[in-house]
Amino acid sequence: MIAHGFTVDLNKPLVFQVGHLGEDYQEWVHQPIVSKEGPRFFESDFWEFLTRTAWWAIPTIWLPVVCWFISMSYRMGHTPSELSLMVVFGILVWTLLEYTLHRFLFHIKTSSYWGNTIHYLLHGCHHKHPMDSLRLVFPPAATAILLFPFWNLIKLFATPSTTPALVGGGLLGYVMYDVTHHYLHHGQPSGQMARNLKKYHLSHHFRIQTLGFGITSSLWDRVFGTFPPPSKVAEKTR
Repeated sequence: MIAHGFTVDLNKPLVFQVGHLGEDYQEWVHQPIVSKEGPRFFESDFWEFLTRTAWWAIPTIWLPVVCWFISMSYRMGHTPSELSLMVVFGILVWTLLEYTLHRFLFHIKTSSYWGNTIHYLLHGCHHKHPMDSLRLVFPPAATAILLFPFWNLIKLFATPSTTPALVGGGLLGYVMYDVTHHYLHHGQPSGQMARNLKKYHLSHHFRIQTLGFGITSSLWDRVFGTFPPPSKVAEKTR
């Protein structure tokens, strides 16, 4: 199904085109097109609708769920201080999951038709069109599906009463991740910490895409040696 010398037509739905790029896909997808208007993915209006999510939908939908999960552990007898520790630990677990997924799954190298197609849907579209504001956050329907295995994974290591608060903390970490990610692309931070985080993330997009895999924090990049050299971060974002 690979067409050698294939050229993507940006005026047509992209998802089922990119697979034909074969080994050229990796080079193509990492040449960003900087435009706030994103491309069309599918011919079908229904599937196209499911790929677009406004950033504010994430906290609107998921923060009540976070509160519900934490309240479940509270009703099982845990104190506010215990809940705080569980939530913070859940957030920390999320930051590691965020880093791991971004580094090892989202940046996996593909060349087959379906490998390229799935990678483009998962993360490649964001690198090709990094300013597409309606495809910066994860669609709620997909998050809802993935929440079940995440709950079951936590349940393997936690007690029945601590599982809800830990999952709530992880889900809160996810909300922070998506909102932060959108802000780093479209916000104009005034504080030094936020400006540095924006420089660090945009460096990942526009200069050294094999480094800088954290979004909400550079913690795990520093731990695992994938933090971009400061000179390279500054050079690209001047």
